[in-house]
Amino acid sequence: MSIPTSATGITWDLSDLFVSYDDPALTAALDQATTEAAVFADIYRGTINVPGGPEAIHLREGLERLEALYDATARPAVFASLLFAADTSKAEHRDLQQRVDQRLTAIHNQILFFDLEWLALNDTDAQRLLDDPILAPYRHYLHSARRYKLHTLSEPEEQLLNERDITGVQAWRQFYTELTSALSFPIELDGELQQLPLDSILNLLRHPQRSVRQQAHTQLYAVLGPQAQTLAYIYNTLMQDQLTLNRLRHYPDPMAQRHLENQIEPQAVATMMEVVEQNYGIAQTYFKLKARLLNLPRLAIYDQYAPVGTVHVQRTYPEARALILEAFGRFDPRFRDTAARFFEEGWIDAEVRPGKRGGAFCNGYPPTLHPYVLCNYTDDLRDVMTVAHELGHGIHFVLASRQTLLNYFPSLPLAETASVFGEILVFEHLLEQEQDPQAQLALLCSKIEDIFATVFRQNVLTRFEQAAFDGRSQQRLTPEQLGERWLAANGRYYGDAVEQTPGYELGWSYIPHFINTPFYCYSYVFGELLVLALYSMYREQGQSFVPRYMALLEAGGSQSPADLLAALGVDPHDRGFWQQGFNELQRLVERAQALAG
Repeated sequence: MSIPTSATGITWDLSDLFVSYDDPALTAALDQATTEAAVFADIYRGTINVPGGPEAIHLREGLERLEALYDATARPAVFASLLFAADTSKAEHRDLQQRVDQRLTAIHNQILFFDLEWLALNDTDAQRLLDDPILAPYRHYLHSARRYKLHTLSEPEEQLLNERDITGVQAWRQFYTELTSALSFPIELDGELQQLPLDSILNLLRHPQRSVRQQAHTQLYAVLGPQAQTLAYIYNTLMQDQLTLNRLRHYPDPMAQRHLENQIEPQAVATMMEVVEQNYGIAQTYFKLKARLLNLPRLAIYDQYAPVGTVHVQRTYPEARALILEAFGRFDPRFRDTAARFFEEGWIDAEVRPGKRGGAFCNGYPPTLHPYVLCNYTDDLRDVMTVAHELGHGIHFVLASRQTLLNYFPSLPLAETASVFGEILVFEHLLEQEQDPQAQLALLCSKIEDIFATVFRQNVLTRFEQAAFDGRSQQRLTPEQLGERWLAANGRYYGDAVEQTPGYELGWSYIPHFINTPFYCYSYVFGELLVLALYSMYREQGQSFVPRYMALLEAGGSQSPADLLAALGVDPHDRGFWQQGFNELQRLVERAQALAG
């Protein structure tokens, strides 16, 4: 049963993938992919890592067939993943997820040799192929793949690790999702006791009444508390698994693999994070302003997202749709028309219901499929921004779909570019429409706090992960030890401006990124600061900026982030570039100070 909001009944239509979890077409697709994988292996095994290297046309044909095979296996995988996310409580959904994972692992193990043979080829022969015009469309992919040469094991070892993951990291991650999705948080609202899922109780931390926020904070950690040992055990297990793999694959530190996948140099990330921390004072100044606006001597942790003033801005789902499409249309008609398809063609699942995965995401893989958006729309203004964010991802995927599969997916730092840009477009549009200064201040504070959450908080999450992995390399960490590291990382951000109230030491326990994608969070920092700087360029250059920005999105993952950003005049090693994003943020804070005054 759904929880009543204006988005009740807004669910996605997965029938263009498969009809149901027991659709015979799904099994047939897996069987066909298994057969094609065997044929691929018969043709190409032993033909890539040969003296002098393969003929360029042979390698290109192999890459094209590999793309087709990846596309075929993606459809069952996407369907199983989306079905499970929509309702994690159904046994048949969990079973399908596991069955598809097992089949796909076997298929991928059959074709694993192709990449390994390319990595094993000597550098001279590989360079000859990289320089061949026939392989020009795949040059970046082939060059990028060879970065893993020093970190790849033998084929039997890689196959064994893939097999083990089904009952290893994949199983632990699914267990975590099932556990947190099934949690129920009791809270009394308007004299009635309600049982809310995780996303809904978190949303109450933005409630205008402090007593409700405080009760939500108390109940959140009252329910998470008894689960702390289990959640800590899951996290410890996954951290140790990664540390073990890092040792086997010769990665120098826990973040190295993520940097490699993101195609970002570690020093650029370190520089960015240092600049973020140098600007923590912006947040602390704002939090003290907000305490004054809320008539509080000091903010508690559950006050940081409280709405400012008496105007509590809410938007129904139809209103959100209209606002987003109008804002996107003002930037570029292609933005609006692409986003409109998500609403019109059933590509969004927005209703709130028990068993549904929390948070929000946009699945955009592979390029031959349209993207799908999941969110939990509770009618709060922040939900409008969440939908705009995920639709930005969707637009990025659609624009990049002209790329072939191996050149399609942007690296994580650039994957956040269109999503955050979409948020800012909607925010500026809302602010222009609003005439009431109190409502303007409420909107401005809400946006500033969202940016804080994406820049400062995600930096804090990354520092916590660094501390957690450092501790786990020495011993298994108790919930209390994880809590100490959590409070320490947050304390540097909040300073004396925000009190970390009892219970918050468990704030690490419900963050899915720690479980599913370690060190993902700095990509949000990168993306937000990048977009703040790009939006500053857009304000200065107007419509002449749009074609260059669209070209960035259309390129997908066909070039390295450094090359794509260089076309926009961006150098991620430059402290001044990162500071430019904070200058834009400071402009918003000063605007809020003026309105507050």
